Amino acid sequence: MTVNNGGKLSKEYFSAYLSLVMNANQCSVLLAKEYMEEHFFKNNIDTFGKYTYSNFLKAVKEIS
Repeated sequence: MTVNNGGKLSKEYFSAYLSLVMNANQCSVLLAKEYMEEHFFKNNIDTFGKYTYSNFLKAVKEIS
């Protein structure tokens, strides 16, 4: 998925993205979270700002 660095990403965006990662890799929420932190956020939670990372964590919690 292409992401605009200036945009704030929603919880719904991350819910869909996590579901996609989990389905594609047949993995748990925890593994999908680790995968996204490494590949989407490039091991830097501030890549897209605190608001976006907060929404990512909310999506992880909701799916769990």
